[in-house]
Amino acid sequence: MSTVRHRDRPIGGPRPFGERLIGAAALDVSVYEEVEADERATAQAALVVALAAVAAAIGASQAGPTEVLARLLTQLLGWLVWSGITYLIGDKLLGGKATYGELQRTIGFAQGPGLLSALRAVPGLSTPIEVMVALWKLIAAIVAIRQALDFSTGRALLTAVLGFAAYVGLALAITFLAGGPLPFAS
Repeated sequence: MSTVRHRDRPIGGPRPFGERLIGAAALDVSVYEEVEADERATAQAALVVALAAVAAAIGASQAGPTEVLARLLTQLLGWLVWSGITYLIGDKLLGGKATYGELQRTIGFAQGPGLLSALRAVPGLSTPIEVMVALWKLIAAIVAIRQALDFSTGRALLTAVLGFAAYVGLALAITFLAGGPLPFAS
């Protein structure tokens, strides 16, 4: 029996990394289901986060080395912390059904819109890009959490907002400890 192929993969086989990245950014539920189930996708999720971290560092390059370092650390540590907090809130507190690894993979892929953070280096675009990317990542995370935890959208939203609040707290703490300016300071 021959396998019917779709582009470069067998029907039902895993998508290539680029398709997963684009599909996750496009909020394609089937991509989140695929990476949730594919334990080998953890390395790919880490790559998405690393690429988003580099893009955030590029976007912060005009603010100086402290801000660059803060952006890198926030992205990398934030992914692990947000995944862990989301796991505790969603699985343990709100009764979802997922492992830490499943949340780590889906939330990692939800960081894909962060690749646009590099555009913050363009004068006049910093704030609009930062707001757009943050909202897009939050919406992608809600989809990721909903799929990983087998939740309703409302429960995923609650889980995402609570986890995102912890993530923002981490970002502020890292920025403060690194001696950088807080976003709300004048």
